[in-house]
Amino acid sequence: MVNTEDFIKRLEIILDYYGMNASAFADKIGVQRSSLSHLLSGRNKPSLDFILKILDVYPEVDLYWILNGKGNFPKNNSLPTEPETPVNIPPISPVNPDALIDESLFSEKNIKEKTTNSNEILKNLFEEDIEKIVFFYKDGTFKSFNPNTKQS
Repeated sequence: MVNTEDFIKRLEIILDYYGMNASAFADKIGVQRSSLSHLLSGRNKPSLDFILKILDVYPEVDLYWILNGKGNFPKNNSLPTEPETPVNIPPISPVNPDALIDESLFSEKNIKEKTTNSNEILKNLFEEDIEKIVFFYKDGTFKSFNPNTKQS
């Protein structure tokens, strides 16, 4: 029998490991967000289908570990032999973001060159074949682009 409280703790370890919130995780494994919410709150118990979806999307999750805490996460090639101790994920060392930015990337000249090149490539490739391009956003909105009309 699966201890629901311990299962929830292991599920939270998975979420932390992948840096995902519950909504993104539910979308990724293909379950309703409310199902995951009810599970994390302890209202519902995990179904076999739910566990199989996790294992299908994340093969590095060990079945024995997710069910009863035996084994390892992330999974290695050895068989589970003793109860698992909590996963210690090493902290991420801080990075100075200024050290990663090349100022020339954001220069006005560079941006204009890249925009011009992109527009020319799109125009040459799709000028006569594409009728409309539609961009769908996560918030449910969309924008249409017709490459055959002049943009000002």
